[in-house]
Amino acid sequence: MADLDPRHLDWNLLHALLAVVETGSLTRAADNLGLSQPTLSRRIAALERAVGLALFERTARGLAPTAAGQALVEPALHMRSAVLALGLAAQQSQSVAGTVRLTASEIVSAWVLPPLLRALAERHPSIEVELLASNRLDNLLEREADIAIRMVRPTQSAVITRHLADWRLGFYAHRDHLARQGVADGRLERTELHRLRWIGFDSQTDLLDGLRQTGLAIDRHFFAFRSDNHIANWMMVRAGLGVGIGLRHLAAAEPDLVEVRPANPGETWPIPTLPVWLTVHRELRASPRLRVVWDFLAERLGQIGSVT
Repeated sequence: MADLDPRHLDWNLLHALLAVVETGSLTRAADNLGLSQPTLSRRIAALERAVGLALFERTARGLAPTAAGQALVEPALHMRSAVLALGLAAQQSQSVAGTVRLTASEIVSAWVLPPLLRALAERHPSIEVELLASNRLDNLLEREADIAIRMVRPTQSAVITRHLADWRLGFYAHRDHLARQGVADGRLERTELHRLRWIGFDSQTDLLDGLRQTGLAIDRHFFAFRSDNHIANWMMVRAGLGVGIGLRHLAAAEPDLVEVRPANPGETWPIPTLPVWLTVHRELRASPRLRVVWDFLAERLGQIGSVT
């Protein structure tokens, strides 16, 4: 054989070789490839010039490969398998390419999702993400989002929902604020809670109702700072304005925050856990792109739930 450089060999020439070997006929091979017979003949001739030897001989049954032609068959088959694998990989990549619109609460959007979405982008760079940071519960049904991360279980039959974890909450304050109030270790008697400045919600009553369950006779003015924006409240806690409620795994990353707890180690305050639900429209669950994002978020958010 001639000194054949495979780096510069046109795959179409080997494709033509295999087609003729498998059919034994230029006419049938051309039909299978969607080519004219003269075009196929030129490709076989070009490959023979590259090899420097005849690749086929005529027999009573049609065209049969010569020894030189047969020597190329196995490598050509390997190349065809590689080409098919490359095409499949490209197809799969294209099938997940595109936009996925997520909705999550303000806190999850600002503190939980950024490292997760960075990892998702590194693993699937062809996926674009749009994020709707909102505490509203109706985004998914109104088709404002494809996938929702929620802290309340959706009850609509049109969605698929999966419970991922129960995140723990606690009361936290900046160590400077606690030091000013003389409770640097964060431990207080229930009757001493008024000593601290509290951060709470404006129109939402969940936190107020929860504190009342501890036996406190309080109203909304118990909170010296009130906002329904969860990000604003958490930033106020971090700035030392007062005591607020927050996720334990977020507070653990803040070295200046101290958990405010009962003075009696055996006592607990009735702070509920925060359930995490992942939700998608039933009709969209079959989308490869949404399935990739769904599986990724389910895995990563579930891992966060193990943090105590």
